[in-house]
Parts: sequence; structure tokens; C-alpha cells
Amino acid sequence: MRKPNLKILISSLMVSVTFLVVGCQTVSDRKVDPKKAVQARTQLAAEYIKTGDFDAAKRELDQAMVLNSRDALANMMMGVLLQREGSALNIQKAERYFKTAVSSAPKNAQARNNYGTYLYQTERYNDALTQFNIAGSTLGYDQRYTALESAGRVYLKLGDVANAEKAFNHALNVNRSSYFSMVELAEIHYLRQDIPAATKLYDNSVGLVGQNNQNARALWVGIRLARANDNPMQMQVLVNQLRALYPDSPEYQRYLQLQYSTEVVWK
Repeated sequence: MRKPNLKILISSLMVSVTFLVVGCQTVSDRKVDPKKAVQARTQLAAEYIKTGDFDAAKRELDQAMVLNSRDALANMMMGVLLQREGSALNIQKAERYFKTAVSSAPKNAQARNNYGTYLYQTERYNDALTQFNIAGSTLGYDQRYTALESAGRVYLKLGDVANAEKAFNHALNVNRSSYFSMVELAEIHYLRQDIPAATKLYDNSVGLVGQNNQNARALWVGIRLARANDNPMQMQVLVNQLRALYPDSPEYQRYLQLQYSTEVVWK
């Protein structure tokens, strides 16, 4: 099961922040009003995070916080920065900033989505689900489908397949190009042995990203569907692809465990 995509959330946040033209990678707070200065510094921090310059991002966000310690976008980006840096101490610190972002702007779906991603990473699944469901129900939010996808993953983690299926179908209704929802729904249908429905969803996902751009989970779904559809040639093509691209993946290791199994359903 894949984690919610933090890169997508960061890119979405960057779009939502007002862009200001700045020179030499710096912002003069004296020349713009405080609100615009906070926005500009947050924008620069997002750019630095994208390039992996976490120290520069931290300096920009520290300056933004001096101007407005309650700014929702700056707090959200600080949380993302600390989460991306990845050390145990910074991951722990990140929650305070996510909470401030949500409390400062409770209707900000991006803040909810990012906080949900953090909670998922820290394995607080029920809390994450609350945030994803709020973000996923916010009409007009351009990443609403990603929140719904993430909610679906949480439901699967909790063993609630019925609600997971609802969440993935909802994501597809919001965005017909929701690749991850197609793959997850194909898996759900495969496990209940609705092979035609699973095959259609899998084929749609391949049509969306291309045969050579499937992730390990999609390839594992395809391998089992090829076996269920009695198509050994297609199955071998997908096995070769999985072995070449993701030899250390749990999916390939699972294939090695089951390759001689005669069970009808490979799980």
C-alpha cells in the first residue's frame, strides 16, 4: 500500500501561494506589506524544498514566522519541511505546525490533506482518516481526489474494504484519471474474484500511464489477473517487468513465494 504522495501535496501548495517576483533568491520585507512578504518567503521555501535545500527553506520560513506566526500556509510548509527532512525529532516537531495551520484556516483543504499525510506516516490512521475525509469533501479543492485516494488507503489499512471501495470510486468520480484508484479497485475486485471488472479497471490504468510506467503494485495486480485469465505469456511479460524494475519490492518477493502455488487466488 503506497503512502499518500507528499510531492503532489507540496506542488499543489506551491500553486496556492501567491507568486511574487524576487531577485537573487531573497525578499526585502521592507518593500512589501507583511502579508505579501510571508507569501513570498513561503513560496521560496517551497522552491527550496523541491530542490532539497532544507536549510534555506527553514531560514525563509523562520522569517515568515517572525512576520506572522499564525499564517496557515507558512505553518503548513514548515510542517512539510520537517516531515520531509525525516529525522525523528523533526517529524515530532512537525505536528505543532500542521495543527497551527489547521486551526488558523480550518476550511483550508490543503492543510487538512497535508496533516492527514503526516498522521498516516506516523501510523495514526483514524486521525488521518478524519483529515482526509474533510479534505475529500471540500468542493472546489483541486486535489480533492488525492484526499479520497488517501482515505481509501487508510480504510484498507484498517481492514474496511467496503469503505475503501467507496472512497476509491468517489475519487474516480472526481477525477477519471485517478490511476491509484483504478489499481486499488482492480485489486479489490480481483480478491473477490470479479475478474472481468478487475481486468477492465487494470486495463484502464495501463491505458492511462502506459505499459512501461506501471508501479510495482499495478504490475502485481496485472500478473495475478493474467494468471486468472489464463494468459501465461502476458503474465511472464509482467513478471519480467516487475523483476527488472522492482526486484526488491514486496510485490516481487510475494511473487517468488507464490510462483508455484496452485491456489486460485494469489493474495
